[in-house]
Amino acid sequence: MCGIVGIIGRDDVAERLLDGLRRLEYRGYDSAGIATVVDSEIDRRRASGKLLNLAKELAAHPLPGDVGIAHTRWATHGGPTTNNAHPHATDHVAVVHNGIIENFKPLRDELIARGRVFTSETDTEVVAHLVSELVEGGTAPEDAVRAVLPKLHGAFALAILFRDHPDMLIGARLGSPLVVGHGENETYLGSDALALAPLTQRIAYLEEGDWVVCTRDGAQVYNQANEPVERAITISGVTGELVSKGNHRHYMLKEIYEQPIVVAQTLKSYLQRLEGRVSLPIPDFDLAGIKRVTIVACGTSFYAGMVAKYWFEQFARVPVDIDVASEFRYRAPVMEPGGLALFISQSGETADTLAALRHARAEGQTIAVVVNVPTSTMAREADLLLPTHAGPEIGVASTKAFTCQLAVLAALAANLAHAKGRLTEEEERDIVRHLAEAPASLNAALAYDEAIEAMAHTVAGARDVLYLGRGTDYPIAMEGALKLKEISYIHAEGYAAGEMKHGPIALIDENVPVIVIAPSGPLFDKTVSNMQEVQARGGKVVLISDYDGIRAAGDNCLATITMPKVHPLIAPLVYAVPVQLLAYHVAVAKGTDVDQPRNLAKSVTVE
Repeated sequence: MCGIVGIIGRDDVAERLLDGLRRLEYRGYDSAGIATVVDSEIDRRRASGKLLNLAKELAAHPLPGDVGIAHTRWATHGGPTTNNAHPHATDHVAVVHNGIIENFKPLRDELIARGRVFTSETDTEVVAHLVSELVEGGTAPEDAVRAVLPKLHGAFALAILFRDHPDMLIGARLGSPLVVGHGENETYLGSDALALAPLTQRIAYLEEGDWVVCTRDGAQVYNQANEPVERAITISGVTGELVSKGNHRHYMLKEIYEQPIVVAQTLKSYLQRLEGRVSLPIPDFDLAGIKRVTIVACGTSFYAGMVAKYWFEQFARVPVDIDVASEFRYRAPVMEPGGLALFISQSGETADTLAALRHARAEGQTIAVVVNVPTSTMAREADLLLPTHAGPEIGVASTKAFTCQLAVLAALAANLAHAKGRLTEEEERDIVRHLAEAPASLNAALAYDEAIEAMAHTVAGARDVLYLGRGTDYPIAMEGALKLKEISYIHAEGYAAGEMKHGPIALIDENVPVIVIAPSGPLFDKTVSNMQEVQARGGKVVLISDYDGIRAAGDNCLATITMPKVHPLIAPLVYAVPVQLLAYHVAVAKGTDVDQPRNLAKSVTVE
């Protein structure tokens, strides 16, 4: 959500700033802008809508300058207009900002009372005026920022440009990520390493409360107590090749097709194939004493957690609570000593999940995190870091990150069961064997892509769609509905199949397709019984099952999608593929923006 790029360079930076913003498009945005210092003046180019509009503005009105800041904005305070687009500026200072300044209203009122004139509806503009007010009075930029930061309540990542100091950029972070990139006689600021990938792989991650003074010679970091500190420079490993579409039409389709390899990469870190054992990245981490697991996540990660609840309770016989992160703190949860609080996040920076993590730590819980970014804030604050190895995920609708989360959670469930003495050696070997089969089964599921594309039109014209499943297929039904909503804008809901008769069956008619996820197995007959209740009321069913399931129940369906026959343990990973592909092909048929759906952001860094 929102993106920042800053460069203090050796030649004109506008085109490189624009390229950095393109790499941040995946985060979600509705306006964009760039500011540089030109001939001792701050100059800006801004545009609402897509980056193409900003590129046109730059083509018509080029923006020179060897120091600059750039931003993609996801609207919070004030609509997505050019006036509200960042950077916000006075004559002396320009600012870009991710996050929310919660106390901006009283600050704005005080500034207006002192004669400051505002030109936008945003919370960010107060930062520009607060810093500018001091700089105009003769305060050095570093001292001005040092004085202003304690006045800002909320979450922010800031990059600040100064008219009279074109050899300097200042950045700051509190609750929103910011990284420093080190180049040859150049220094960079970015929301993440991906934004800086073409510029440098030498990255330093700012800690909570840090602020940094960047010059061409390097960067001096200060902590929240304003003490000079050093932050380690690491090699990000993010390259342009990792974030290209290859020969795929969209990033989302590329990432769906990457799932066999990234799930294999992820499992490689957790499975000891020869020994038939499941291991953790921290081998001596003590799970035996865990009495209860509390899972907290948002969106797709929450559905991964729902699957994990089934696994943890089935294999390890440990009770599990699961909560949506945005609700967790506000219901005053009871957290007993000896509990494991497990947080799942693709980015490791999701504001609601991070706040819940800190609440759980204050309640004395052991903290485990499943994240795709091992340098993220959540990763750094965890007792047990469980990384996925999905690689950069650019499509806003999560695909490969989800299946990698499931792979890690299955391994953790098995490890917890082993620590609790709930698995025999033979049972653990079976789990390892089945998990090891997942990449090949994912690959087999992808072979049905053309068939799914061919039947997507049967869903594309619908206004409402229902998804049904039982057991671990229930969270996959909810995930399928979410994917369809996200990228096709069709209203969809996922239900436990047995709950249909308790209300939702009233929605059934010939205009509401019902997607039924029912691999053959222990719950198949019960799910098919619920499916037949839908068909008896004129509902049009799309059945997703294996060959045996399709043969047993595929008659009278609007369409069927055949999957490989797999063990129930890995069925959630495999059946994620058809619901992803169905959503993708429906969205393509409707002509929506698959990779950057309206109103959505990849990393939600505000509450």
